[in-house]
Amino acid sequence: MIWLAGLSLLCGGVPALLFLVNLLAYRPPPAGGSSSKGISVLIPARDEAEKIEKTVRAALESGADEVLVLDDGSSDATPQIVRQIARENPWLRLLRGEPLPPGWCGKNFACAQLAAAASAPILIFVDADVQLAPASAPRLAAFLGISGAQLASGVPREITRTFSEQLLIPLIHFLLLGFLPLHRMRRTRHPAYGAGCGQLFVADAAAYRASGGHGAIRDRIHEGLALPKKFREHGFATDLFDATAAATCRMYQRDREVWRGLAKNTHEGLGAPRLIVPMTLVLLSGQVLPFVLVLTPGTTLVRLLAGLACGLVLLPRIIAAVRFRQSWLGVILHPAAIAALLGIQWFGLVRFLRGRPAVWKGRAYLPGVREVSE
Repeated sequence: MIWLAGLSLLCGGVPALLFLVNLLAYRPPPAGGSSSKGISVLIPARDEAEKIEKTVRAALESGADEVLVLDDGSSDATPQIVRQIARENPWLRLLRGEPLPPGWCGKNFACAQLAAAASAPILIFVDADVQLAPASAPRLAAFLGISGAQLASGVPREITRTFSEQLLIPLIHFLLLGFLPLHRMRRTRHPAYGAGCGQLFVADAAAYRASGGHGAIRDRIHEGLALPKKFREHGFATDLFDATAAATCRMYQRDREVWRGLAKNTHEGLGAPRLIVPMTLVLLSGQVLPFVLVLTPGTTLVRLLAGLACGLVLLPRIIAAVRFRQSWLGVILHPAAIAALLGIQWFGLVRFLRGRPAVWKGRAYLPGVREVSE
């Protein structure tokens, strides 16, 4: 039992310490930042009638020089809503998306079309559920200049309301800052250190085109990882920033959406075949086992080591709840959140290995992103 307690302390303590170190490097865009370059905000939208008006109006207040929205074959009122706003704002343009070609993920094709139509040297990609803060676009562009990167990404303030949202969405920060050494990431351009959040990217347009942009990752669902890696493969630097004050996002509206949304790209991230076994062992040993040992009869030393591990495990979650304005439910139920996350990863991997499609936004994709009818 002592060796299990020691293992839990090691596997729980190392990510906790890395999280604390990374917090010093995970900085927000400069306050009052400005950019002499033009900025295009690019929004792919498919069936986003419930959200698109707030997103577009926020983008228009962000300080960008133009806002482009691409309607990706919506079956609801998304294009009509954008068109109505465009009548009042000449710097807003609505684009009609082309039919999805074979081998493309829908969002990547939409973003590629938006980038081709953009006229500014700085591109800000935001999901249709991301609302930029007023005057935030020049701040994001300024961060790109200060960091020396050609692509940067940030996690917006995540709005969570349902049980599943509060349980699982805050783990984005925990996994990003607990397992990616930011200082090392900034010292190297190795693709292995490429990481980002697909909800919000800011890119140098010339570097974007030189790297192939979304066209180079056309068959990848998890563009949050794939795009930074592709930039790095072409010799460009990528970076991360704290977007808590720069943007807000509510990724999902219902418990079922959380499961399906997180499961759609697991085989390209944490649930990849080469990662899932070691990451499962590390996460269970460090994030779940300490709490099991504390509740299991054992020696004083075992309880002491397990109790210390529990404290180290919860410390980053407590800090994140305050700094990133996260729900406290996820902190209290942290071991359950990790177990649920791993369940989603294994579900996604099994589905991938069985050749079953991932379904999102009315499109069903088989492995390799071959679209099939739902």
